[in-house]
Amino acid sequence: MAARIKSDPHLEIAHVLFMDVVGYSKLLVNEQREVVQQLNQVVRKTPQFRKSEATGKLIRIPVGDGMALVFFQTPEEPVQCALEIARALKNYPQIRLRMGIHSGPVDQIRDVNDQANVTGVGINVAQRVMSCGDAGHILITKRVAEDLAQDSYWHPHLHELGEVELKHGHRVEIANVYTDELGNAEVPKKLVQPQRVLKPDSASVPPLSRATGFVTEKSIAVLPFENLSADPENAFFAIGVQDEILTNLAKIADLKVISRTSVMQYKVDMKRNLREIADALGVANVVEGTVQRAGNRVRVSAQLIDARTDTHIWSEHYHRPLDDVFAVQSEIAKAIADHLQANLSPSEKNAIARPPTSDISAFDLYTRAKNLYLTAFGSSTTKADLLQVIDLLNQAVARDPAFFDAYCLLAWAHDGVYWTGIDHTPARLAKAEAAVQAASRLRPDAAETHLARARNLYWGYLDYDGALAELEVASQGLPNDPRVVELKGYIERRQGRWEESTRDLERATELDPRNVLMLQQTAQSYQCLRRYAEERSVLARVLAFEPNDPVTKVQDAFVELDSKADSRPLHQMIDSVRATNPAALPSIANNWLICALAERDGATAKNALSTLGENPVNFGMVDNTIFNPPFVEGVIARMTKDDSKAQSAFAAARAEQQKIIQTQPNYGPALCVLGLIDAGLRRKEEALREGRRAVELLPVDKNAVDGICMVKYLAMIAAWVGDKDLACEQLAIAIHRPSDLSYGN
Repeated sequence: MAARIKSDPHLEIAHVLFMDVVGYSKLLVNEQREVVQQLNQVVRKTPQFRKSEATGKLIRIPVGDGMALVFFQTPEEPVQCALEIARALKNYPQIRLRMGIHSGPVDQIRDVNDQANVTGVGINVAQRVMSCGDAGHILITKRVAEDLAQDSYWHPHLHELGEVELKHGHRVEIANVYTDELGNAEVPKKLVQPQRVLKPDSASVPPLSRATGFVTEKSIAVLPFENLSADPENAFFAIGVQDEILTNLAKIADLKVISRTSVMQYKVDMKRNLREIADALGVANVVEGTVQRAGNRVRVSAQLIDARTDTHIWSEHYHRPLDDVFAVQSEIAKAIADHLQANLSPSEKNAIARPPTSDISAFDLYTRAKNLYLTAFGSSTTKADLLQVIDLLNQAVARDPAFFDAYCLLAWAHDGVYWTGIDHTPARLAKAEAAVQAASRLRPDAAETHLARARNLYWGYLDYDGALAELEVASQGLPNDPRVVELKGYIERRQGRWEESTRDLERATELDPRNVLMLQQTAQSYQCLRRYAEERSVLARVLAFEPNDPVTKVQDAFVELDSKADSRPLHQMIDSVRATNPAALPSIANNWLICALAERDGATAKNALSTLGENPVNFGMVDNTIFNPPFVEGVIARMTKDDSKAQSAFAAARAEQQKIIQTQPNYGPALCVLGLIDAGLRRKEEALREGRRAVELLPVDKNAVDGICMVKYLAMIAAWVGDKDLACEQLAIAIHRPSDLSYGN
C-alpha cells in the first residue's frame, strides 16, 4: 500500500527550553501568583528572549508553574536564554527554577484559546529532561550538546551526565550546563540513583566529553623550526621560514591551523612531548623542522607527524639557493595539505604559491618586526617596541616597495601608536592610512588588506560598522586567522555588545589557545561586567601554562580588590614579584601604583611611579587614559595632605598636558586628564567644562569602554571641586553599566 502523504506538513525542528519552579505546589496561592509574575518579568527582559521575539521566531507557552519557550533559529538560543535567566534570578532567590533543553521535531498548532502552541517530541523530551533536574539545573540532551560543541565557547560549560531513562523507557544522554557563577554543578539527585543512570555504550556514539574535546583530522600546529646555522643571528630567519609555512597553511579553509602566538611557546631548546602539545592545542598533527643558512645556500627539513600515535606521515629535505627559500616554503605547505587530504580552492593554491617578497634582507627585517610586534602590547616597553617595529618595516619596504605583508603590518603598528595614545595625532593616523593605501594598491582584494583596513577604521576612526564589514570580507580569505574574530570581539565590546564580544573572544582562543594577551583581554571583559568568578576562570587558564607570568598573577590578585575592596592579596603578590622577579616590576607597576593609592601609602606609590619610568601611567586595565608623572605626584601629595607640593606638581602637570591638547584638541581622554589637573588646581569652572567636553567627545554609546571612563573621571572632577550632586549623578551612570569601576576604586 502506498504511503499516505500529508497534504499540509507542519513538522519542523525547534529548540525548546522548558522550565518550572521547584516547590511551587507548596506555596500559598498569592505566593504562586507573585512567583509566576516575577518569573515572567525576568524571562521577558532577557536579551535572547527579546532578540528572538523581535524576529518573530519564538513561541511562548505558559505551563502552570513555569513555561516553555520554543526557538526556531539555532540551538544556542535556548541555552543562552537559560543562562541569562539564571543570572537574573540571582536577584530572586525565592524562585528555585530548573530548566531542560532539547532540539527536535514539533508541529505548530492553535490551542483552544486560538493561541500559538506546539506538540511533538521536541517539547515532550525537553520537559522530561527538565524533570531530571533539581533547582538551578540547566540540563540538555546530547543532540543539543553536540551542536554546541562545534563552538569552542561552550566547551568549558558542557558536562556529561551519561544516559538516563525517561518516561515510557525512552533513553537519552544528557549533559549539565553550568559556569563558575551560573547553573548547578551538582549531579541531579534523581541521577544518583543507580537504576536511573545507564552506562554509556563506548561502541556507540562518543560520549559528550569526547564530543566537546573533538579534534579534527585536518588540524595542525607548525612548531618553531630549529636554527642549525652557525650564526645565531639567523635564528630570526628560521622563525620567518616556519611562520611563512604556518601562514600559508592558515589560508586553507579545510584545515584548522593554530596561530603563531600559541605555537611559539614550544621552543626548540625545550624537550617536546608532541602528544601533550597536540592535546594542549587541540590538534591531531604537528610539523617540526630545521633551517640551516650558509652563504647563499639554505637547507630546510620538515616532517609531518600524527601526534596521537607519534606516526611520521611525511618528511622531506630541501637544499636550495637562498633566494629559492620562498618556493621551498610554498612546496612544504602544499605537501602538508596534500597529505592531510585538504581541499584547496584555486585562490588558496595561488595564495600559497605567492612569495612574500623577492628580497631576503627585506624578509629578515620584516620577520624581526613581526616578532617584536607580537609582544609589544604586553610589554613594559610598548612605545619603544612599536617605534622600532615601524623603523624595521620602513627599511623593509624601502628595499622592496612591493612588500605587501610589510605594508599591512606597518599599518597595524602606526594604528597601535595612535590607539594607545602614544601619539594620538592626525599626522600619525595619516601614516597608518598611507600604509593601508599602499597595501591596497598592491593587492586591493586580498583578505589581509581588508583586515588592515578594518583595524584602521576601528582604531583610527571608531567606525565600527565599516570595520565589521571589512572583517566579514577578510574572514573569507583568512579562515584560520584568530585576529579576525578577536578584532570583532573588541569592536563589539566598544559597541556595548558585551555578551557577543566575550563569545567571539572565546572563539578566537580556539585558534590561539595560548595567546596570553588575548586571554587577559577576555578576563578584563568579565572584570568590566563584574563577573569576577568568570574573570578568575579565564586567568586560571593562563596560569595553567604560564604559572609564573607576573601580569596574570597580579591581575588575578586584583580581583579581590575589585570584588571585596581587599588589597591584601594584591599587595602580597606584588611583594612576591618584587622579591623573586624584580625585572618584571615595570610590567606590573601601574597595578602596584593603584594598590599603593588604595592603601594610602604615599612612599610606596612614589616607588611604583619611579618604576614606571617612561612608560604610560593609567589607572585601569581597560582604560586608555594616560596620565603624566607630575599629575600622579600631585595625587600623592594631595593624599598625604602636602598642599604646597600638590599645587606645584599639578601646575607642572598642566604645562605638560596643554602641549598634548594643542596637538589633540578633540581627544576626550586628554581633555579629561586636563580637567582632573584643573580640579586639583581648584580651577572649578575650567575643570568641569573640560570634563563635560570629554564626555561629549567620547560618549558611552560611541565607545562603551572609554566612554564610561570619561563618565568616571567627570565624577572624580566633580568630587574634587565639591559638586557632590554631579559626582553622584555620574557615578550612578557608571555603576549601572559595565566598567572597571568597583569596590576597590
